[in-house]
Amino acid sequence: MSKKGHFDPRFNIGGGVAGGGGGGNAGDGLTNRGFYQDLTDDGGRSLDATDSSEKLPQLTVARPHYQQEELNNEMNYRKPKTRMCQTVLAGVKSFSARRCLGNVLPIFNWLSEYSWERDFLADLISGCTVAVMHIPQGMGYALLANVPPIVGIYMAFFPVLIYFLLGTSRHNSMGTFAVISIMVGKSVLAHSTAGAALKMAESGVGNGTEGGGGGVTVADVALPGRGPIEVAAAVCFIVGAMQLLMYVCRLGVVSFLLSDTLVSGFTTGAAIHVLTSQIKDLLGLSLPPITGNFKIVNTYIAIFSDIARVNYSAILISTVTIVLIVINNEFLKPKVAKRSAIPIPIELIAVISGTLLSQYLGLNEQYAIKTIGHIPTGFPAPSLPDLALFRVLLLDCFTIAMVAYAVSVSMGLIFAQKQNYEIDFNQELLAMGASNVFGSFFSCMPFSASLSRSMIQFTVGGKTQIASIISGDHRGVAEGTADAGDSICGLLAVELRGRARWMVTFLTVVLIAIDIGLLVGIALSVIFIFLKGMKPYTCLMENVPNTDLYLDVKRYKGTIDIAGVKIFHFCGSLNFATRAGFKSSLCQLLNINLTEEIKQLNSGDYKRQQNLLRCLVLDFTAVSYIDTSAVSSLKSLINEFDKLSIKILVAGAPCPVYEMMLKCKLVGPAVEREYCKVFPTVHDAVHWGKECIAQDSGRISVVGLEGGVV
Repeated sequence: MSKKGHFDPRFNIGGGVAGGGGGGNAGDGLTNRGFYQDLTDDGGRSLDATDSSEKLPQLTVARPHYQQEELNNEMNYRKPKTRMCQTVLAGVKSFSARRCLGNVLPIFNWLSEYSWERDFLADLISGCTVAVMHIPQGMGYALLANVPPIVGIYMAFFPVLIYFLLGTSRHNSMGTFAVISIMVGKSVLAHSTAGAALKMAESGVGNGTEGGGGGVTVADVALPGRGPIEVAAAVCFIVGAMQLLMYVCRLGVVSFLLSDTLVSGFTTGAAIHVLTSQIKDLLGLSLPPITGNFKIVNTYIAIFSDIARVNYSAILISTVTIVLIVINNEFLKPKVAKRSAIPIPIELIAVISGTLLSQYLGLNEQYAIKTIGHIPTGFPAPSLPDLALFRVLLLDCFTIAMVAYAVSVSMGLIFAQKQNYEIDFNQELLAMGASNVFGSFFSCMPFSASLSRSMIQFTVGGKTQIASIISGDHRGVAEGTADAGDSICGLLAVELRGRARWMVTFLTVVLIAIDIGLLVGIALSVIFIFLKGMKPYTCLMENVPNTDLYLDVKRYKGTIDIAGVKIFHFCGSLNFATRAGFKSSLCQLLNINLTEEIKQLNSGDYKRQQNLLRCLVLDFTAVSYIDTSAVSSLKSLINEFDKLSIKILVAGAPCPVYEMMLKCKLVGPAVEREYCKVFPTVHDAVHWGKECIAQDSGRISVVGLEGGVV
């Protein structure tokens, strides 16, 4: 066998290679299964090196054959030592106040590169366009959350201001989002005063008067309990506190559990919730609040039970509004986009038109059409959220925090990839957590990135979060619109374009509940990852003629096998959960029942077979991790094969895997017993195995290559 520094001419890729050359010559230890004959030319003339060089360029490598220890000694292998004191000291020495400030406040990083001449006009146009959308969306989504519509206007300013300073996404339009609003609405109905929630759902109580000016305020109805705004603000504070805690624990990585299929199924199911929540308003029905699981099913039961009491005036207005919006989106918007970067503000036109019609035609008094009511002006006075709700809101707030963060990060990542900049997942937790905590003092509910507004902000040409600040200043426009009179509630329907790719998540969200659907989706993702890890890719490999390459025998039919040697490839993590699968997959591919083979060996009831397995090479080049339990199982496996006179060789183990095997005394100079030899490559192991077989040819194995004992 070759030693360190000894050149073996058989390792010359491009000429003959040990374990692979000779054109399938049996004298070289190769057994041709019939495929190598396909490589002949001109009626049986073998392709030599000259012929093959005309087709493919040749790669020639000359080096000694190594065992792992020999290579380690020659290349001065040392495991890196991590010293906590030195690491901390190096971190202190490299501390930079400017870099620290830039990490905490990313605005200082991108604002220094901001071009006011080139970028500000685009941000101004984008901000104004998004502001036009934010007015009706903010009011409508606030109603989905069962809070006064003014809350949606507040959310366009207070939390966005903090996100502008701390956020890393330059294109996300933060504020109200339909899915979050529905989830908050569930908590509001469950924990605010029942009379207030019912009054608000049936009569459209705003932050001022009921209906058209009956003088019944939310505070009047909610006393002596908690009003909807109090509950929503408490939810906002708790969600923000959770996101800040996740930031401290560096849990931004949890976003990777939310796969594209999960997000697709979840958002599509949530869109069904949004559409369902607006059906009663489109039909002009007044239904009692419906909470708990199976909300959609119960909502449609209530709608069809009360279908005879629909308001035909509301249906007419809803139909006209929807038709006009569809015409604009499908026909007018593409034509306008060719000539102007600013789209037609169809939503704002619908709200203004509805306000004027309501004011001068008396839609509420004459046609019993539900209206929002008076929208107050000015900013709310800051107040401390009701922290007494912490315990009862904890579970609801956790799912809201996860959904809001996942949606925002997903949208931000899409835009960051398109515009070639980075977003920091943990910094996003800090930005959203601080924004929610700050917003909770100003009667806000949890915020998130809006899919539709973010896409508009991006496509119109927005460059940075300055566009969001500009859109946040639309509050003055909203106040002016509110003074004109009453506005119409629930005239905007949500367009469903997404397809559910994960039917379990989708059906759970639709049929049971949004939060349960998210938890089921995450659980399915974890289970899917676990199951995929439990069934890693394994195969037997054989040699490519005249090379040191070894390929999967089931996929490559031109490979040749090596007499007495089998190569088992394992891809993945080898741990307590996969060790049983490792053994079963190995035995299945080799067609070996170790227990039965050892029993027959002990009883002496066996016969010699011509083709014998003498060396088994375990290809660990794709093993990412091995734990102590897996090493223990590997020792037992080696002992079982040793009873059958089969040597096990390990090849290509990465450094961390090799170090764990050293630590567990599977290999290395300090072990009492050498369980197996370790080689840097499969080819080195095959070469050693061939020489071992040649020197120990009198030793007979009981296991045949094709399986079984004769």
